[in-house]
Amino acid sequence: MLAIVFLRMFGLGATAGILAMGIHSVGMVGKLYADAIEELDDGPRESIESAGGSRGQQIFSAIPQVLLPQIVATALHRFDINLRTSVLLGYVGVGGIGLAIADALRTLDYQRGMALALLVLILCIAVELLSGAIRAAIMKRSGGAVVGGTWSDRLFNRGAAGLSGDLRLTPPWTAARVRRFMSGGAIVVLLVASLWRVDISMGALWDGLLALPDTLGLFLPPSTGGALGTLVEQLLVTVQIALAATFIGAVLAIPIGILAANNVVANKAVRSFFRMLIVVVRGIPELILAIIFVVVSGLGAVAGTLALAVGAVGLLSKLVADSLEETDTDVQDALRTAGASEIQVFFGATLRQSAPAFIAHTMYLLDSNIRSATLLGVVGAGGIGFLLLNASRVNQFDVVTTILILMVAVVLAVEALSMWLRKVVR
Repeated sequence: MLAIVFLRMFGLGATAGILAMGIHSVGMVGKLYADAIEELDDGPRESIESAGGSRGQQIFSAIPQVLLPQIVATALHRFDINLRTSVLLGYVGVGGIGLAIADALRTLDYQRGMALALLVLILCIAVELLSGAIRAAIMKRSGGAVVGGTWSDRLFNRGAAGLSGDLRLTPPWTAARVRRFMSGGAIVVLLVASLWRVDISMGALWDGLLALPDTLGLFLPPSTGGALGTLVEQLLVTVQIALAATFIGAVLAIPIGILAANNVVANKAVRSFFRMLIVVVRGIPELILAIIFVVVSGLGAVAGTLALAVGAVGLLSKLVADSLEETDTDVQDALRTAGASEIQVFFGATLRQSAPAFIAHTMYLLDSNIRSATLLGVVGAGGIGFLLLNASRVNQFDVVTTILILMVAVVLAVEALSMWLRKVVR
């Protein structure tokens, strides 16, 4: 929906897609960070407060160190989502490989379409492997906590005085420090090159902002177009698709995520197999799955449900595995010392610590599936997305606004349910 608005403001091209995904990322990443902060042990912050630290020092000193694994994992996860979302947005004129896939399928050139889809799969798998390597390199954890100082401490080679006995203010340029700085520099260069490559026109941005009042006038006031009953009916179908896909995906994803966690499964071969399975499944964009299932089962909700269920397995299983690995291993070791078996350790310590995260991730998946079900309606996978695409094509932007209001109401209801469930689990 954001892409439709920005395409109207700035025209076809990458600018609309970048702004749409960027603004949407603020909401989703902020929600995950807020959930993670609410689950924190308040001990580190209280220690800084008792030592006379200000509120700002408490926030910027205690929270980042404890939350570093979640911060890095969430940022990398969102990058992966944006990569696959960019393929979906190609269908509405944003550009990129998604537009190429849409053109190939529209002209019945299925071989080219599947070849491009395979390219997307390879790219997503490469990004997932790179993200895992970065996450492992940055986060040296012991019992879910960061050791050896924060990432910035390791970047500038500031050792802990209590451990090394010497806090060096002018550290030497060791090979490890050079690699860290080169990695940071490579990321900055990549970001600058990406901005240059997409060729964002500042003139088009300025003209689009000047035309904002006229653009908003097209979307306001909202109207049903005389089809309120149809809109509500298809919205209900979208919610049903999301619920069914979330249930199927959770049933399959939770055991896969458990078997992929390092601190649960001792056999490296088993862990590696399920981690690779997660990578492969997550690498397949839901759009490609929806197209395949539409061909297999025909137009309608079944295709959308199956496509989202497969995508949910890759998303939720990774989040489950990461949550299990971020639990405090000291609690698990204490149970082992008392003679508990591995099964008792898992259910008594590991699973209990990660239960709130499981609830948060599942509700996040439901929220994500509701929006994805809307997108998949574009290719005939059922739900309100088909009506949304038709309304935008015939310039019924007031109907687009009505659909937006309905979707926001559903998302708010899901968020309220998520908050209630997380309080119950605590």
